[in-house]
Amino acid sequence: MHRFLEAFFSPHAFRQVFPDVWNGFQTNIRMMVLAELLVLAFALAIAVIRGLPGRGAWPLRALAVVYTDAFRGTPLILVAYMLALGLPGLNIHGISDRSPFFYGVCALTLVYTAYVTEVYRAGIESVHGSQRMAARSLGLSYAQALRYVVLPQAVRRVIPPLLNDFVGLQKDTAIISVAGVTEATVQAQNFGSSYFNYTGYVVAGVLFIFLTIPLARYTDHLIRERELRERAQAG
Repeated sequence: MHRFLEAFFSPHAFRQVFPDVWNGFQTNIRMMVLAELLVLAFALAIAVIRGLPGRGAWPLRALAVVYTDAFRGTPLILVAYMLALGLPGLNIHGISDRSPFFYGVCALTLVYTAYVTEVYRAGIESVHGSQRMAARSLGLSYAQALRYVVLPQAVRRVIPPLLNDFVGLQKDTAIISVAGVTEATVQAQNFGSSYFNYTGYVVAGVLFIFLTIPLARYTDHLIRERELRERAQAG
């Protein structure tokens, strides 16, 4: 038991490794924030494209379906490898000379945009069609009805599942270490390789937990509030 505690919970190792792991964790946070902002914008755009009416929009709808199916089915680690190792090998100016951080954010954005697109789409489809028709009967165009009537309701309804997806995104920033990003997991691994002590992994895990738990609890709070509103309306 003493050897286990010394290997994973050493106070001396904690003091040594914490500054490096914390510096790496700040990279995780930056990746998370940038990816979440990009995902929110791109996923909403793709969800709107998937709902465009008419035969003329069929090619765009098909492309949106192919994108969501492809990136929901591809593991994040493979996307990170393809971007971080494949793109530099193409020797294309402006694409092959980017930093590992850039490729990591791109990988997170590509994969999570596919998931969040489906969340947005479910929210849009949950708005009853009669509201869209009522808006059109008042003289609003399709785009205006979508912007002023459908999307405000849809976004409010999908906030809890959106936050759940972002909890997953926060944790998956650790996977981007395969792209060469020096983040918290890499710093913990470097310390473990140098000193054969694994307290750094525990430190990194605790930092991820401290970042994730508040968002998870806030998500639970929003879900409870929505359930209470639905019960009140049903009553």
